[in-house]
Amino acid sequence: MVFTDYTFDSALANRVVSEKAGDRRPIFVTQNGTEITPTKFEEKVSATAAWLDAHGIVCGDRVAVWLPNKLEWMMLLFACARIGAIVAAVNTRYRTAELQHILKSSGAKMLIFEGRDGYTDFHTLISKLDFSVLPELEKLACVDMDGASLPPLNNIEINTFSPDASLGTSQVAGTADTPILLFTTSGTTNAPKLVMHNQRAVGIHANDCAKALGFDDDDARFLAVMPFCGVFGLNPTLAAIAGGAPVYLNTQFEIELLIRTVKDNAITHLFGSDEMYQQIWQRDKDAFAHAQICGFASFTPGLEEKLRQIAAKGVPLAGLYGASELFAIFSTQPLTLPIEQRLQGGGLPAGGASAEIRVRNTETGKLCAVNEVGVLEFRAPTNFIGYYRNEEATSKSIDEDGYFHSSDVGYLRDDGTFVYLARNGDFLRLSGFLTDPKEIEEVIEQNESVEKCQVVGIEVDGKTRPVAFVISSDPDQPPQEAELMATAKATLAHYKVPLHVIVIEAFPTTESANGLKIQKAKLRDQAVSYSKSNLTQ
Repeated sequence: MVFTDYTFDSALANRVVSEKAGDRRPIFVTQNGTEITPTKFEEKVSATAAWLDAHGIVCGDRVAVWLPNKLEWMMLLFACARIGAIVAAVNTRYRTAELQHILKSSGAKMLIFEGRDGYTDFHTLISKLDFSVLPELEKLACVDMDGASLPPLNNIEINTFSPDASLGTSQVAGTADTPILLFTTSGTTNAPKLVMHNQRAVGIHANDCAKALGFDDDDARFLAVMPFCGVFGLNPTLAAIAGGAPVYLNTQFEIELLIRTVKDNAITHLFGSDEMYQQIWQRDKDAFAHAQICGFASFTPGLEEKLRQIAAKGVPLAGLYGASELFAIFSTQPLTLPIEQRLQGGGLPAGGASAEIRVRNTETGKLCAVNEVGVLEFRAPTNFIGYYRNEEATSKSIDEDGYFHSSDVGYLRDDGTFVYLARNGDFLRLSGFLTDPKEIEEVIEQNESVEKCQVVGIEVDGKTRPVAFVISSDPDQPPQEAELMATAKATLAHYKVPLHVIVIEAFPTTESANGLKIQKAKLRDQAVSYSKSNLTQ
């Protein structure tokens, strides 16, 4: 375990010691194949900490990092941890309004950004900020081009991120109790909260995951493909560092690049979305030849059967659970479980007995028995500190016993694992029964005319009624509501039959660190409007 005192400095120091003792595995391998040894990375971190110090960043300052999965992201994270600064992680897909919210909420003193990538000119997006509401933002720095070539913004000169050992050394101010990370919540609102973690929680979780998931095996190799700006990308990376497994960096998600990296380097550990695994399987089944665990989160409706088929062929797919407040890969379904069970979200917490989970019936307020569905609550030494500068939201989410109330629906199994079913707001209580909308969606998706289906609930005459939205498999032959309703009536209990089936071109989505998420709230609004218009006709 390399986070010996639960600080980033201890993690790096232990990797350097292991290297000197004969462990020749690199800590990172860049996209072009360059191996970065622990000693070399330590030098880069020291130079980065000195650069931050030279630019006036001190303990407690917030540094917004707006970068893809580059080595510089990790250099900045470890350097900020050393001097006691806090990284505010920014999604590279965000645009000006979302960036402004994070800068304002975090009170970031410095923003470090990429000049441009294949999709975005970041300097232009920054130029559109309303600097009048960002009084704490004093410094801007660019990592991949000469900052002097970029025009100043709001009278702030653009620095070039150029760590240099000649800048000297910085004072170590970070401790296990020092805050280190601010993540945005991954909900679908326009104003996500900022989740704050300290170094202790990060270190404990990295150690737990390294041991629980085999990152400490001698042949373990991890591909970092999910963005570092979210817990799903960052937590497995830190677990690999804790376990001694080399981290292979892909700065962008490109499926052919991913497959090539996996095959060329015998990658054993992969974490990503359900859609990612489907794409890999379709293109090159041999990519899984060395896989020991393929942890996934379900972001794409309608892929359940395809994943079951892939798992049946021997791919070690395992469902996960995570949240910004608890970290990603908080739990993983054991690979020893039958396929149907191990493809469910949830699983066994990496922290073992140190993580306590209970399920509450929100109507009665009582705790649920095993196999009884309710809202999940968590208490673990890796829980977040709170929402940054938002005491009201913090007090609503963490109770007096220290449990985080997740608003996620699930249940406990009798083997010590748990199952995550859906967000509480996505579950429907129909005729008094708590109903997973997937039950309805899967029935409707059996019709060949339907590519994907999403079901939401709306109130009609004092009762919650389901409404289905479908995307056509063939735009020239759209699904017929009468046909789909007939199938639903023949298959489902009467209260699960949709009130309406509405054909749309695409589901409304929002960008998160893990990819696009469907905005159920917007679908509910559309369903209400559709229902009202039909009543008046």
